[in-house]
Amino acid sequence: MNREALENLVRIHKLHHEAVDTAEVRGLIQSGSVRLRDAGLEALSLESRFDLSYNAAHALSLAALRHFGYRSDNRYLVFQCLQHTLDLSPSKWRVLDQAHRKRNLAEYEGDIEVDEAMVISLMEITKEIERTVIALTADETL
Repeated sequence: MNREALENLVRIHKLHHEAVDTAEVRGLIQSGSVRLRDAGLEALSLESRFDLSYNAAHALSLAALRHFGYRSDNRYLVFQCLQHTLDLSPSKWRVLDQAHRKRNLAEYEGDIEVDEAMVISLMEITKEIERTVIALTADETL
């Protein structure tokens, strides 16, 4: 974890400190894991699978940020912080950033344009986040 980078974000008011709530972290992991599992249901529409994958990625990414005692009011920043919380490569959190933009277009403009490759990539990255955040919190009493 890169605490210095996270503290820089606190100094510029992009993140703020908040006491760790293990029940919240546990709930975020559970929520993300359930959504990720449901996103794998091929009987669902591609749009639903995208939505579930995106929300799973956000919940699990937020769990990592909250595990370290930080909170962001911006959804996109939760993804960008993955390079500091879970050492996720920039190429992977950029996929999440792209998914965030697509999610915003769908939510605020009714324009949802996703393809199978995007959903699969999103799910793979989210599975990696899930494994990492579960391992990170495994030694704690959750």
